[in-house]
Amino acid sequence: MNKQTRILTIDGGGIRGLIPARILVSLERKLQQRTGRADARLAEFFDLIAGTSTGGLITCLLLAPGENEWTPAFTAQEIVDLYLNHGAEIFAAPLLKRIRSMNGLWDERYESRGLEQLIEDRVGDLWLSQLIKPCLITAYDVTRRKAKFFTQHDARNDDKDYPVKVVARATSAAPTYFEAMPGENGRAPYAYVDGGLFANNPTMCAYVEAYRKLAGKPTAENMVILSLGTGQIAKSYAYQSVKNWGVVAWLKPLIDIMMAGASETVDYQMRQLFAAHGRSSSYLRLQANIAKEDTDLAELDNVTPANMNRLLALGVQLADEHEAELDALVEMLLPVEASIPA
Repeated sequence: MNKQTRILTIDGGGIRGLIPARILVSLERKLQQRTGRADARLAEFFDLIAGTSTGGLITCLLLAPGENEWTPAFTAQEIVDLYLNHGAEIFAAPLLKRIRSMNGLWDERYESRGLEQLIEDRVGDLWLSQLIKPCLITAYDVTRRKAKFFTQHDARNDDKDYPVKVVARATSAAPTYFEAMPGENGRAPYAYVDGGLFANNPTMCAYVEAYRKLAGKPTAENMVILSLGTGQIAKSYAYQSVKNWGVVAWLKPLIDIMMAGASETVDYQMRQLFAAHGRSSSYLRLQANIAKEDTDLAELDNVTPANMNRLLALGVQLADEHEAELDALVEMLLPVEASIPA
């Protein structure tokens, strides 16, 4: 029996979530072929799934129960189709909204109604505790000024359980794009924003969570991790350009640099950690490179059909380029064995 703890992590990145979602389509198909089961679903083969922002939304969908409490409601392809068919509803802003917000400068760029309706239609009144596997979904509570980790395995305690629609909305509340997620839910007031502010790449958070709370306290010695990015933008900033920048000029580049730098740092840490245990092949990070001049592709909210199709193509390309590693990963994911105590 496979005694390795298997972890999937998915970065934040808005509509660029299509890249990891499409990679997951390829992986799910490989698992179906390998097991000879057309009904095989990704959630069966991972002991913990972690996501930030768009990755958090994908996590909720991967783990949402369908016909029964153990059967996932959505295939990877259905999650891709959701992005393709409803991306424009998520990032929809009437002309008056764009004018009032000055395209996100004075107010959030988009109304949250489209995103909230999409989540409501897919998960309804589902609670975090009802997801079919352990998970970790990030958000940041600006009221308490602390990181928030929504975890299915802790949600058995009433004070840690939340409606999935709250979790998905909270992790997706990207500053300047959507307003913060407010609420009380029987507790002190909170205001959540996108977890990408501190963990756009949630892999290290997932590693620590697995060590602390999954059975056997797994480490890199007996762990397999697939970490999926949403695209790395190779945009440079020349000294002559930045040397006299003030607050306004630095705002957007600073967010980009901080989020990308944090994600790259986590990837470096994980590579070193697994290499130190002689298990480099048990950690796989798939990240697409986006050319610095390809500004349309880099945007988190570019939901034109042409751009979404290009994001899909990047996901296909990345899966094809790493087919051998994905095939090896499939073998490490089998056979299925639970790693969370009853």
